[in-house]
Amino acid sequence: MLFIYAQMIKRHLQDKIRSALPTSSSAALMRPRQVGKTTLAINIEDTNPFIYLDLENRIELQKAQDIEAFHKANSDKLIILDAVQRLPDIFAPIRGLIDQQRRKGNRVGQFLFLGSASIDLLQQSSETLAGRISYVEMFPVNVLEYAENTQHGEAVNDLWL
Repeated sequence: MLFIYAQMIKRHLQDKIRSALPTSSSAALMRPRQVGKTTLAINIEDTNPFIYLDLENRIELQKAQDIEAFHKANSDKLIILDAVQRLPDIFAPIRGLIDQQRRKGNRVGQFLFLGSASIDLLQQSSETLAGRISYVEMFPVNVLEYAENTQHGEAVNDLWL
């Protein structure tokens, strides 16, 4: 039996990420590839302005390498950096940018990092951005999320069978 869905499955983490951004200067959505981090990040910010950089794209990676200039041009938006593991040295200058914005009264919702969770990356970001970052861990769609988003109640049973 083939199921085709035209809508995105609402993830339980949407509310958790929405609540992390207004309480922290930055947030990190980490986990394995292809679990929907990018889709979720872009869809949670439907009411606030944001700018998205995919660091696997060579041109966008170059923009992020001068994060100070990029932030200055986009300081009124949430900056979403996808595949942040491609630029692990970015956390040191971001720490300074966050502190600079805090002194101006802008204390929350400046950066959202998306990336594969490697121990080294998590350790580096937590040491550099201590007190400035919230972590949200994402997993693949679970059966409860699937069940809430399907019009066919029996579909969950079909998954198990």
